[in-house]
Amino acid sequence: MNKTLIIAEAGVNHNGSIELAKKLVDSAVDAGVDYVKFQTFKAEQLVSKNAKQASYQIENTGIKESQYQMLKKLELTHDNHHILIDYCKQKGVKFLSTAFDFDSIDFLKDKLDFYKIPSGEITNYPYLVKVAKLQLPIVMSTGMANLQEVKDALAVLTSNGIDKNDVTVLHCNTEYPTPMKDVNLLAMKTIEKELGVAIGYSDHTLGIEIPIAAVTLGAKVIEKHFTLDKTMEGPDHKASLEPQELKAMVKAIRTIETALGNGIKKPSKSEQKNISVARKSIVALTDIAKGDILTEDNITVKRPGTGTSPMKWDQVIGSIAAKNYKTDELI
Repeated sequence: MNKTLIIAEAGVNHNGSIELAKKLVDSAVDAGVDYVKFQTFKAEQLVSKNAKQASYQIENTGIKESQYQMLKKLELTHDNHHILIDYCKQKGVKFLSTAFDFDSIDFLKDKLDFYKIPSGEITNYPYLVKVAKLQLPIVMSTGMANLQEVKDALAVLTSNGIDKNDVTVLHCNTEYPTPMKDVNLLAMKTIEKELGVAIGYSDHTLGIEIPIAAVTLGAKVIEKHFTLDKTMEGPDHKASLEPQELKAMVKAIRTIETALGNGIKKPSKSEQKNISVARKSIVALTDIAKGDILTEDNITVKRPGTGTSPMKWDQVIGSIAAKNYKTDELI
């Protein structure tokens, strides 16, 4: 069974509080995810002082302020990171974070199993080059991108020493929450076909149906935002799962993984005992005397399936009865 890598995206849903961040880790552990992911950035390096918020950020926070003002309140210090890394180890879940500036890339480079490129950096050439030079496996989100932009980003990575087999590309829509009509989940399969890479899905829809569906389509990585409470103040809470929803998503994905199986069409171990019960055999329709010719007037097909298979019907028709048969007796 190929296990899907499930990343619970805490993001900035800690609201700048290390205690809240720890509670998010606890929730992720309880849900059974593989990684809990935060965001690492310095607001002054990430965004210009006069950059406006995205419409969903204004709508979700209800506060009109610049991106800089909003993000400055959501930074985690380096000390906070060390605390969270240690806490994740203590709790038995993997730590992950996405860097949004060069200093943050340098800070994280020896703290991660793989590197997660966010959608907003897919056209950031110097960022992609710097990440590639870390020589770590890469998971790359592709929200807002067309196929050519994804190809171009992959080309930057591979031309700077990254093996394509070490890249997983996540289909994504960067609207919070994503309307169902805009999910376009089949684009994930297009990425797989056109780029020849492992695929996954980073989800911003409401609910858990779409990431589950993505697993059935071959997603190797699922990333999903979560929060302790959707009503909390902050830009991403409303489009995030609450703890019980996250737990339900993980459980459903693990169930789907088991159900997908190995693709070989054959009777399963559990159903083999039912073959003789549910299938049919050729039986006598009436009493038949030895020497009678077997015809459609004196034989038929009934359960159980322990006798001659009805697939041999044409061979049996016209043959001579080798013995006497009672009605319903197997031929």
